[in-house]
Amino acid sequence: MSGRFAPRPTRTTVRGGHVVVPGGAATGGVPRRSAEPGRARTWTPDGPLDLGLVLGPLRRGPGDPTFRTTPDGSVWRVARTPAGPGTLRVALRGGVVRGDAWGPGAEWLLDRLPDLLGAADDPDAFEPRHRLVALARHRRPGLRLVRTGMVMESLIPSVLEQKVTTDEAYRAWRLLVRKFGEPAPGPAPERMHVMPAPRTWALIPSWEWHRAGVDDKRAATILRAVRVAARLEEAVALDPVRAQQRLELVSGIGPWTSAEVVQRSHGAADSVTVGDLHLPGIVGYALAGDRDADDSVMLELLEPYAGQRHRAARLILLAGRTPPRRVPKMPRGDIGRL
Repeated sequence: MSGRFAPRPTRTTVRGGHVVVPGGAATGGVPRRSAEPGRARTWTPDGPLDLGLVLGPLRRGPGDPTFRTTPDGSVWRVARTPAGPGTLRVALRGGVVRGDAWGPGAEWLLDRLPDLLGAADDPDAFEPRHRLVALARHRRPGLRLVRTGMVMESLIPSVLEQKVTTDEAYRAWRLLVRKFGEPAPGPAPERMHVMPAPRTWALIPSWEWHRAGVDDKRAATILRAVRVAARLEEAVALDPVRAQQRLELVSGIGPWTSAEVVQRSHGAADSVTVGDLHLPGIVGYALAGDRDADDSVMLELLEPYAGQRHRAARLILLAGRTPPRRVPKMPRGDIGRL
């Protein structure tokens, strides 16, 4: 990318970047009235908290039907929990988090609200070894690692992101969730939908995958995963390394995809993404001026952060020091037009 422009939200910059929360982190807001009663709870974090940084990795593009920010400073999230569909609204005011939830999964979402916002994370365990990383940490004190406690909601969109541009992956996710999911419970913003259940994913006709721009390889991987969805969800009880190993037992799921999942489901501080098109070059350029770094060089540079390599990579991405673009962007394809 040219140094004259800020990095565009590619797969890696979105993962390490900041979702803008309108109104600022200190704004509250009251959810719209609904005929369906909701539940609520408050939680006070033990340090700085930036909702955009923490929850940003859960958003799959600006049109994600499962994630929304609103002008009142709230973040809305829709999920298919083990207890059923649920809608969660999170707002931060005066250092206190308020969560409101609706639907069968409301209690499940509220019980795990602190974990979702990084209560189990330990930012103080991280020790910067490079000036750039230390500066990024100083500027972003509210960074904590999200922990959803759910696997499939991160696995399916991660598979859709394999070997394609983010625009293509986000479009596929948006089209499939809106067409085969169900409307979000409660007073959620318009056009928010719950991700389809595993059986619904398994019944999507081949032509609908095609219309969404999903090739046979990615569709087949998702179909194999949803057939063993219950076993994959059990991976949340495992440590991140063993969870990745279980995920990779499914053909079509490799280290890139499994790392993307456990970073969100487990809040895995050390699960650095390998096999990414951009990340090694960004890390290599930021820490050593090596824009041609590969995975082995990236892992060597991140070795001083062993145990915290994912956090280090996110801070590097937040620093915004990316190599100038030398080649055209990967062309966007759409097999649905064929």
